[in-house]
Amino acid sequence: MDKDLFHRLEGESICFKPLSINDAKDIHEYASDTDVSRFIGWPLMDTVSDTRKHIEEMLEREAAGTHLYATVILKSTNEVIGTALVFNFEWQDKHAEIGYVFHKRHWGRGYCTQTVALMSDFAFESLKLHRIHARVADANIGSVRVLEKNGFKLEGRLRDYYFVDDLYYDGLYFGKLQSD
Repeated sequence: MDKDLFHRLEGESICFKPLSINDAKDIHEYASDTDVSRFIGWPLMDTVSDTRKHIEEMLEREAAGTHLYATVILKSTNEVIGTALVFNFEWQDKHAEIGYVFHKRHWGRGYCTQTVALMSDFAFESLKLHRIHARVADANIGSVRVLEKNGFKLEGRLRDYYFVDDLYYDGLYFGKLQSD
């Protein structure tokens, strides 16, 4: 698994870099936002120290080879705008899951769409995976659009899969094959 290549992926307006404790303050800006963290599966980060600890845990998972993480940078400003990840690898079956989270002031600008495109190309070309998938809450309409724009197909609905803010939401399971 070429994590160095993953950390150097570059699109038109964004690029990846290795996840770093040094970015804890910037990551905390979106990791502590209830709107951002609502559907991502991370706990809400109350303090920069909480975020730093979470980053340390993420770096441990990456070192163990179970996850790939990258900080997403806006090239025009060199600003940290999000986090991208590939995880839940099933090497025998050649598939994995992708995830992403972005600061809300950068929603709706195409950066997440670029990120998913970069991760998809990396997964198929460098990791030689056959399929990738993503799970999202049905209320996370922005994330659904990003996946659809990148050629992911809705493959299933898991009723009342997510419990968020005392409400249940269906989980949507999207997949993409290397041949799509």
